[in-house]
Amino acid sequence: MTPASLAAQAAAAFSRSDPADKARAVRRLAAARADGAVTAIGTADPPARPGRPDRPVLKPPRDMPRRRGGLAGRRALLHAVAHIELNAVDLALDIIARFSDPGRAGLALPARFFDDWLGVADDESRHFLMVSERLAALDAAYGDLPAHDGLWQAAEATAGDLLARLAVVPLVFEARGLDVTPGMIRRFEAEGDEASAAVLRVIYTDEIGHVATGHHWFLAVAEARGVDPVTTWQALVRAHVPGAVKPPFNADARQRAGLGPDYYLPVAASPPS
Repeated sequence: MTPASLAAQAAAAFSRSDPADKARAVRRLAAARADGAVTAIGTADPPARPGRPDRPVLKPPRDMPRRRGGLAGRRALLHAVAHIELNAVDLALDIIARFSDPGRAGLALPARFFDDWLGVADDESRHFLMVSERLAALDAAYGDLPAHDGLWQAAEATAGDLLARLAVVPLVFEARGLDVTPGMIRRFEAEGDEASAAVLRVIYTDEIGHVATGHHWFLAVAEARGVDPVTTWQALVRAHVPGAVKPPFNADARQRAGLGPDYYLPVAASPPS
């Protein structure tokens, strides 16, 4: 029997509700694609929201409890990272499935686009499973604590525009991860949790590549539309991101991903005095 297309399998994984099952399905799909077992890109029409378990309870970001120190704080921080990674899995699957239709994407995308985002989904799935293992080692699990729904609200807001999706998800939210992850690593190191710090180092290194992937395809789509990438990115951020982009910025990691200060400084909030 001929395997389902890449887009169809991405949509099927997107709809799975068990997070670990979803992550393992993505890893199998990436391996099958690499082995040549899945050749067709195909098209798909994914649902508006990904499959999710009953827990964690999703709250607005403003209603999330402040994190404490010690073991409870480390559990809370890892739980937040797990939630971000699960969202990142779904966002990568969604961009494959949702924009597989050239009519929806606004252009016929090459196979490399889908392979690049499958690679991102595979990385994010690996990250989720790694963080889940660390939570288990600390007698905790994903779903034990509440989480916020801000990332998926951004996905819904950009579901009809590929350029907006590329502007907001990898080049705002994932780029923000480059800014904050080094501080999280230092926190785990200060509390003697080297195993968790090591996981975050892997995530940090991979995320530079993910932002670079987002930047590459943002430039490609902007060029196809005949628009200036920097000013268009800034307009899309103003339209889709509440408030300004927040400093401080990890300028070195952003630059390594191709995101120079000419992009983000004009839409940045003023640093606190």
